[in-house]
Amino acid sequence: MTLLDSLKKFTTVVADTGDIESMRAFKPQDATTNPSLLMKASQQPQYKALVEKSLKEAERAGVPDAKRSEAFMDRMAVNFGMEILKIVPGRVSTEVDAKYSFDKEASIVKARELIALYEKGGISRERILIKVSTTWEGIRAAADLEKEGIHCNMTLLFSFAQAVACADAGVTLISPFVGRIYDYYKKERGGEIPRAEDPGVLSVTKIYNYYKKFGYQTQVMGASFRKVDQIVDLAGCDLLTISPDLMDAMQKTEGELTPKLTVEAARQSNEQKISLDEKGFRWLHNEDAMAVEKLADGIRKFNADARKLEQWAVKEAATA
Repeated sequence: MTLLDSLKKFTTVVADTGDIESMRAFKPQDATTNPSLLMKASQQPQYKALVEKSLKEAERAGVPDAKRSEAFMDRMAVNFGMEILKIVPGRVSTEVDAKYSFDKEASIVKARELIALYEKGGISRERILIKVSTTWEGIRAAADLEKEGIHCNMTLLFSFAQAVACADAGVTLISPFVGRIYDYYKKERGGEIPRAEDPGVLSVTKIYNYYKKFGYQTQVMGASFRKVDQIVDLAGCDLLTISPDLMDAMQKTEGELTPKLTVEAARQSNEQKISLDEKGFRWLHNEDAMAVEKLADGIRKFNADARKLEQWAVKEAATA
């Protein structure tokens, strides 16, 4: 029994990669993608046909030249997603451009466009999660999308305020960023953090306990891991999205895990119910300096990755 096989007994393992071959190797249930992962995958020779297909579809879309690169990016994200869904039995997450992080209506429009492309390709919306930044505007967009049957994965989640607001909005899934929280506090402390005090692990544990204690249906998917210990210490979480290198390390390590997170333990936790309107959300989130910094930084980086992909798309379209 390997650590990865053992983990799959009680936690849904999700591949955090755009590399289709990695998914074949590790057999995850679901997969997540983002612009940086797609950019990396698109440079590999084995995916050239997917890139060319996306270019042709963008050309036939009938959009103005100024929108051609965006149409190409959307189709490439969906075409990669459809290939991934031939391998994973569950769902794939496809991201709304980070430039819409503070625009509720634009986020909704883009999510609908992505779902329409998937459905045109014969993929049910039940197999798609639309990734949206966990700003107040993103949360409100997700609340409206969920009412349309468009399921959302809330990304760049760092604060308890974000988690509570997502649950109250009825979103399908949240992705708290374990590793980036850890990075922040490691820098603040100027060195390694004892395993039992890992702030990223403790954050996800608190959110999981809160959701399960009060019966929320929103799923918790720990993300952005730096080391295997963090994954092991969140065994039992609804889902964990793991990079290929960490999955490989777990696949090569023998051992049997026991769940660290359980519904039974969560119900006995001392979490207290809170309710947040917009003002309450903004205040509570603002009180968490780490979350404020990492959310802003994450949006900037996701946007930079998307612009790199866009610049590449412009060049590809020009030479097509």
